[in-house]
Amino acid sequence: MIFVDADSCPVTDQIIKIAGEYNQGVTLVKSYAHYSVKPLPEHVKVIYVDQEKEATDYRIMRHLTRSDHLITADYGLASLALAKASCVIHPKGFAYEKDTIEQLLQSRYLSSQVRKSGGRMKGPKPYSDEDRRLFTATFTQLLDSL
Repeated sequence: MIFVDADSCPVTDQIIKIAGEYNQGVTLVKSYAHYSVKPLPEHVKVIYVDQEKEATDYRIMRHLTRSDHLITADYGLASLALAKASCVIHPKGFAYEKDTIEQLLQSRYLSSQVRKSGGRMKGPKPYSDEDRRLFTATFTQLLDSL
């Protein structure tokens, strides 16, 4: 099963399309604030959760197993999922690794400290066509290996 932290995932449509081509199930987990009546293919399931902070993360972690894969931009969720999921991928196309997640978490922490002290940080770069191509290639390679 492929789980997607879907509240703000920019590649949900690509995940659904590619997973369908490989006969893989997809579970989108998102808050009720992102409720949609858009029809989805049969291989896609949606789980809605309350809007409370981390509700999506908790639900994903409750269902995730060793044979599952996760797509998330949330470094905290990724760090937890690395111990549980087969593969964890960022929507920009890189796979999270146990030996690099600590650096990502440290960077996130330092940025939050700067913001708390009144400093300003640049936000993330806009999601690009190159990011989408890289994600598609990484995700396809993952599914090819199954």
